[in-house]
Amino acid sequence: MSLTDVYLGLGSNTERELRLTAGLDALQQLLGELQCSPVFESEPVGIRSDRFLNMVVHAKTALSLSELNQYLKRIEAENGRYSQPRQCLALDIDVLLYGQQAGVCEGIVLPRAEILTNAFVLWPLAIVAPHVLHPVRQRSFLYLWQHAQIDQQLWPVQFVWQGQQLTPPELLQSSVV
Repeated sequence: MSLTDVYLGLGSNTERELRLTAGLDALQQLLGELQCSPVFESEPVGIRSDRFLNMVVHAKTALSLSELNQYLKRIEAENGRYSQPRQCLALDIDVLLYGQQAGVCEGIVLPRAEILTNAFVLWPLAIVAPHVLHPVRQRSFLYLWQHAQIDQQLWPVQFVWQGQQLTPPELLQSSVV
């Protein structure tokens, strides 16, 4: 059985630490080993709400894209995603990349467009997958981040999951982007 690399974007603006932790725990149970980006705080985009915590995780899966997406929707629902007003996103999990698939795949548009338009997606993706190529642009995520002209502020924040500090101290001391 072959495994597919999958990159997921996670975000929360309600009970942020609790929801991200619950999401990571559920993803680990579903997918096994996770490679986690640092966690960033950002202003909301497209809605009026409190600030978000965002991150990207990498895992390998034998699940089809549609099966994976169904599990992700279940994890979101278990964490209050659909039971709150629109401006409250308890837990949002998006498939950013599924292998190198591009186009409409099993009803999902890949790669996710927000990769190139939102700093809270591109920066953590560039950290987790610096040398992975964007399936359409054919440029590495590190290159895309270094050349991005995205007008959004992002702050690295301290976040501990399973006893591991996800955001390195040197990043915490870096300037705001």
